[in-house]
Amino acid sequence: MAKVTAGAGRNIPLAEPEFQAIREFIYRRAGIHLSTAKRALVAGRLEKRLREIGCPGYRAYLELLGGELRPGSEAQRAIDLLTTNETYFFREQKHFDFLAERVLPALAQTSQGVRIWSAACSSGEEPYSIAMTLAEHRGGRPWSLLATDLSQRVLDRAQAGIYPIERAERIPLHYLRAYCLKGVGSRAGSFAVARKLRERVEFRALNLNAPLAETHGLFDVIFLRNVMIYFDLPTKQALCRRLIPHLRPGGYLFVGHSESLNGVTSDLIVEAPSIYRCP
Repeated sequence: MAKVTAGAGRNIPLAEPEFQAIREFIYRRAGIHLSTAKRALVAGRLEKRLREIGCPGYRAYLELLGGELRPGSEAQRAIDLLTTNETYFFREQKHFDFLAERVLPALAQTSQGVRIWSAACSSGEEPYSIAMTLAEHRGGRPWSLLATDLSQRVLDRAQAGIYPIERAERIPLHYLRAYCLKGVGSRAGSFAVARKLRERVEFRALNLNAPLAETHGLFDVIFLRNVMIYFDLPTKQALCRRLIPHLRPGGYLFVGHSESLNGVTSDLIVEAPSIYRCP
């Protein structure tokens, strides 16, 4: 066995062969490329789980990660622990400005409802930011919002729609008043997204690195932000080949401000930095 991973309380050694096997597991199941520098991070995130289930070491734990990826499976639990879910309301505000000022006015006269997909919705801050924008600018006209994520753990949090009050600081005040409720009593110090908005968002577990079901249909906008930074180039290319057919002609794909599709796909037109349009 290799040396014990450094860190307080970590005394279950993560040997190099087991670390490489975990890297292969997360790449094969989620498309996420973990660099060799992530060994301490992996040990830090998984060791508590090994203790919880009484697993003697990583070799034994790896034997639990086979089989189907489904809610409650150990493979799903490991992916939940190894994935990063950094997000906040109205992150990268320019995307929401573009949605409100360019996309939705152009679709104002369409007879069909606006469809948007938050493809890696994490704990819900992104889809609820989209939903507030849609509710404000679409009025009574139809719209629908699909929100998906690989992690069941964060989907459960998203569906609950309850957040610490400090997470509200980036929500515009008029949205906060219209679509959020301040917690009282046992909920003091938190706020909830109003039921009328939560019920408009459809949450589903979905692995972007698996074939996508035809039932997802076509979308006017797909948010795929701050996801591809974890993927290598072949994984990014394969993901775009699966997602782009789900954009309506003229539809938009938003990626994170630090991301680019340069060298990834030539099937979309650059509309603005980090915003692409389907011809």
